[in-house]
Amino acid sequence: MNPSQFANIGGMSRRDFLYAISAAGGVALGTDRAGISAATNSPTSRKKGKAIVRAAFVYPPTEQLDKVGYYSWPGSTFDAEGQQKKYMKRIREMENRLGMRIQIEEKPLDGDAGVIRFISQVKQSKPDGLLLIPFKKGHWGYVTRIIDEVKRPTVVLATLGVLLVDHINQLHRKGGVYMISSLDNLDAVESGMRMIRTARWMKEARLVNIRGSVQNATYEPFLGTQIWTIPHARFLEAFQRREVTDAVKKLAQAYRKGARQIVEPDEKDIVDAAKTYFVLKQILEEEQGDAVMMDCLPGLKKPHQHPPPCMGFMSLRDEGIPAGCQSDLNASLSLMLVQQLFDRPGFQQNAAMDMEKNHYFGAHCTSASRMRGVKKPSEPYILRSHAEAGWGCVPRVLFSREQEVTMALYRSGKKPQMMIYSGRAVRCPPIPPTGGCRTNIEMTINEVEDVCDVKGMHQNIFYGNFARQLRIFCNLYNIEVVS
Repeated sequence: MNPSQFANIGGMSRRDFLYAISAAGGVALGTDRAGISAATNSPTSRKKGKAIVRAAFVYPPTEQLDKVGYYSWPGSTFDAEGQQKKYMKRIREMENRLGMRIQIEEKPLDGDAGVIRFISQVKQSKPDGLLLIPFKKGHWGYVTRIIDEVKRPTVVLATLGVLLVDHINQLHRKGGVYMISSLDNLDAVESGMRMIRTARWMKEARLVNIRGSVQNATYEPFLGTQIWTIPHARFLEAFQRREVTDAVKKLAQAYRKGARQIVEPDEKDIVDAAKTYFVLKQILEEEQGDAVMMDCLPGLKKPHQHPPPCMGFMSLRDEGIPAGCQSDLNASLSLMLVQQLFDRPGFQQNAAMDMEKNHYFGAHCTSASRMRGVKKPSEPYILRSHAEAGWGCVPRVLFSREQEVTMALYRSGKKPQMMIYSGRAVRCPPIPPTGGCRTNIEMTINEVEDVCDVKGMHQNIFYGNFARQLRIFCNLYNIEVVS
């Protein structure tokens, strides 16, 4: 469905119009938090700002080296000033793309006085991270001194021919540092800047938790994410009040039209599934949330309180809003981290194995369909009933065979862990004869010889092999990696 199909819908509110476009077309909505009128029972809005990185080049002026007549690495033909100018242009471009501030020292750091001044300024301003770019092997001690004294997450770029192996290995696995030794690799720098931006976003984000009967706010102890819990009754009441508007009908029509096949759900099931999306969006607006998780299973048991929200979860993830099942904090935080780091929605799933094939098997009753990104085409899907409850409408998303995938699970705590695996999608086993939840995947695992050694439950599976980048992120923020 494209936006023009909504152009002449009478009686539809602007909010419903935007919701319907977003849910059916996968276009992310840019809600203006400053303009939201929060419900009276909502907590105070969390203040958000741009991630700030202090950046500096570290090298002596070429004029000074000319006088000495010996250049050492990177050598007499290396144009340090020209390289700085070229790099600064690229860094300004990535600053705009990422929506963050990268404050670059105009003059290179050369000598104790400049380094001491820079360290003092950084300690006082406490930026979210540092970017250090050395252009002289002999100045490497200044780089390590800054890192040791400042103790901020730091990305270091040394183009080939500046450092020797002993220098590189000093920071290669050092916690709090992303060491890049690669030829003019500003793409890697951008990846590092995105990591710093993600950590800032997670610290300021609000995860709305729909469960139980008590309202309260807690914080994830390491990332700082606020978990704002509201009673499950809020969803039920909002669903019961929600009318079947033109927007709801259009979204239900988009679900039907987009489906490769409809098996169990009838017309009411599909319309109710579309309503869950609008209810979840309404709650996110009222509570000024950046992501949502919900203990949905109690409402699915007899007597039925509300339909499965699985289609609503699919549409939210498709537009870049993480939505976690069963109020699983670790799974929801994993969805949030991956969305921010790689712009990829994911598939939270229950873990099992095909021991004879040594393949991993994961299944759940919802997934993003736009697995390649919110602006990419959807994967095909089938509309089914909820596997365990036996009613309602949920998606069976069909993942691409031979697609490289990553599986990750952040484990919350003061000393957090992240489980990281990679592999390839083999197939989506047919249901029946396969049991389990409606969306499933059979995949290989690269990191273990015996698939039964894979750890975790409700891990997030997403397209692409990003295992290395996740390990770098964990090293930058001192998160223990488990594979």
